[in-house]
This record gives sequence, structure tokens and C-alpha cells, in this order.
Amino acid sequence: MKRGKKYQAALAKIEKDKIYSVEEACALVKETSTVKFDSTIDVSFHLNVDPRQADQQLRGTLTLPHGNGKTKKILAVTHKEEEATAAGADFVGGKEILDKIKNENWFDYDVIVATPDMMGELGKLGRILGPKGLMPNPKTGTVTPNIGQAIKEIKQGKISYRVDKEGNICFSIARVSFDTEKIVDNLKTVCETIIKVKPASVKGVYIKNCALHTVMGPSIKFTFDGK
Repeated sequence: MKRGKKYQAALAKIEKDKIYSVEEACALVKETSTVKFDSTIDVSFHLNVDPRQADQQLRGTLTLPHGNGKTKKILAVTHKEEEATAAGADFVGGKEILDKIKNENWFDYDVIVATPDMMGELGKLGRILGPKGLMPNPKTGTVTPNIGQAIKEIKQGKISYRVDKEGNICFSIARVSFDTEKIVDNLKTVCETIIKVKPASVKGVYIKNCALHTVMGPSIKFTFDGK
């Protein structure tokens, strides 16, 4: 695949075969953005896990100390409408808002949070919400009686992660405009979480590869304590 001049110039700043420290990678990723807009910074992990095994289906949430620069629109499906609104939900409703999704194919939101009493109705939309990754789940904290707290955490930088069938996890942790120190803090939080959720059944090398990169920018391989 032929790359443009900007990509080649960015790639030239990365030493071939070098594995950078977290601090070095976070500083370098800001220099290797190839686009004019404020690009997201993504982290990718390739793990030695087999998602076909129940205990290796890694999935959960973590809260980035400085958020990732993305503002998520939240739909709260609950009868606790005042609590959800006060916490910052963008859309709030009960069965009527689920009818809107079903009848109008409405998806003007990024996350759905719900109280447990609404899951019976939400479950009827599983075929619509499931493929889009929008179905609330207790494992990710999006089904909870404490819906106000859940909404606040998401607004403050709580994100979900899930390993794919090849053993990869990838998500955004910052933007190029962030100070390097904030990117470092976010990345360290992510790395500590990935280490913490290592399945006991995994033998040998757990993290096969990890890299930091911007949108359309080259990858920067890094390592960290505990890998």
C-alpha cells in the first residue's frame, strides 16, 4: 500500500524495531499525527487469549483520569427521569422512547443506560440494539439502579472495552491536543487495567503486542512495567 508524504514523514520519526516506553510513546504520538483536525489517539493490544473460552472473554469498563476528548450522548431508559436528567443524560424516557427506537429507527445517541426494571422492555429490542453494541449490560455498568451515578461516570470518561474474536482490544484514550502528561496518565490507567484482568488460565506471554497511534498515523510500539 502506497503511503502519502505526510505519513512517510511521520513514520521517519519512529525508530524501526524500537519498543518505546509509555512516556516516549505518548510524546511521539503527538508528533506523528498526519491530519489537520484534532485526531483521536488510540491504543491497541493483541492478547494471548482465546475468547472462545468463557473465562477469557475479556469485557469491562474503566475510567480515564482525563477522559478521551469525546462527548458521549447518553440515552437513559428509566422511570427515574429527574435523577437521570440532573446527572446529565441527553435523552430520558421509558417505554415511549423505546417505541421511538423501534418505529423510527432512532439512534441519535452513543450509550444507553437503564434501570433493571426496564430491561424486560429493552430486551424486546435486542435484535435492533445488539448488533449496534447498544444493549445495556450489568457487566459494563449500564444496567444499574444507581442510574445517576452511572451517567456521571460515563460523562467523566468511563469507557467500555471488549476483546474481539482475534484477541484484540482497541479504543480511544485521548486527543492530540491533550498535554503529554494527561496522555501518559490515561495510558497508564489502561495498561494497569489490562494487566489486572489477565485470566488465570492464560499461560506464557499475555500481551503479544501493544501500540499507540493516531487516526491515519503510524503505530508506535511500547512497553510498560508489569507486561
